[in-house]
Amino acid sequence: MAKRPNHSHDQGPPPEGTIEQEFGVPIPGKVLAPELWCQTALKKLPPLGFIDIDALFGRQAPLIVDVGCGNGRYSLGSALDRREFDHLAADLLPVVIRYATRRGNQRGLTNLRFCVVDGERLVTQLLPAARVRELHCYHPQPYPGPGEGHGRMIQPFFLAEVIRVLEPEGLFVVQTDNDRYWHDIRIMAEEFFDFQHHPARWPDAPRGRSRREIYALQKGMPIYRGIGKPKSGITYEEALIRAGNLTRRGSKEKIGAVAPSAKQDSTRTPPRHCPDGP
Repeated sequence: MAKRPNHSHDQGPPPEGTIEQEFGVPIPGKVLAPELWCQTALKKLPPLGFIDIDALFGRQAPLIVDVGCGNGRYSLGSALDRREFDHLAADLLPVVIRYATRRGNQRGLTNLRFCVVDGERLVTQLLPAARVRELHCYHPQPYPGPGEGHGRMIQPFFLAEVIRVLEPEGLFVVQTDNDRYWHDIRIMAEEFFDFQHHPARWPDAPRGRSRREIYALQKGMPIYRGIGKPKSGITYEEALIRAGNLTRRGSKEKIGAVAPSAKQDSTRTPPRHCPDGP
């Protein structure tokens, strides 16, 4: 069975059976015969209204969303392991979505779609209410510099929208290697979710669910993982009230939290200390 560390678009399609790697860790799945490939790119997003999830996948199935998916490592693995779930993964950077889409296509993952869009727009404008079984967010940009907290995606009003899109028993999963961001995430998340720190490595991917996690683990950096279900009985309206209260409290306690109207551009940029690549 062929193995390659990476494969460039310029080299043409990789051979059937190829298992790609990054940082020495295999990317989930292997390249299938071309006749088994599919199309995983969601190229057109609705200018208004929500994505029709059932029409997108041609069936009714629980939905897993990966916000800021990077090169799609987590969603590739989950879509391979959980064929009964549909997966929608998004990132603002077209280059990483090109890699993700190519790999999804070559693995024949009909239960997976990738799109180029920032996570905030996906959650607040494009996902219908109570349609998401799990929402995953791995290593969102921490914006650690003084005065940069406004650029963070995970803010109180964003979490209120997560409450809106999740099923009542849905799951929110978040991970970072930035201790200050983790401190703020926990304070915010505990207002909306029964939120728990998950100290152990993920059993499905002990070497890392994402490219960034693999890199951080190999560099000996701490990884902070959290999972939570919506608080019992919480409604979207109540979540908005909590978000407003938390925002006002955050401005006094210097938690990285501001209301949406005060936010500046939250464009994601690749972390300078993690080499960009496929």
